[in-house]
Amino acid sequence: MYVHIGDDIAVRADTVTALIDLETVLPSQKDVMSFINAEDESNRLQYLTEDIPRSMILTTERTYISSLSTEVLRRRLAGKMLI
Repeated sequence: MYVHIGDDIAVRADTVTALIDLETVLPSQKDVMSFINAEDESNRLQYLTEDIPRSMILTTERTYISSLSTEVLRRRLAGKMLI
């Protein structure tokens, strides 16, 4: 099954490895920023929003930055709102 993660992007649900709530990440947590920079440098990072990012979705293929909250994404992954 596929899950919509923002913009016009849907990914296979079984490829999602982690959801990270960017609203709770502090600027002092440099490991998260280092990870984002590393993903960007390796061309694995895709922004799905120009708004304030709320979540980071890690898949086996890419990393996505989305304006959807992790709670919405969790519900979709749980099968309540799968497309």
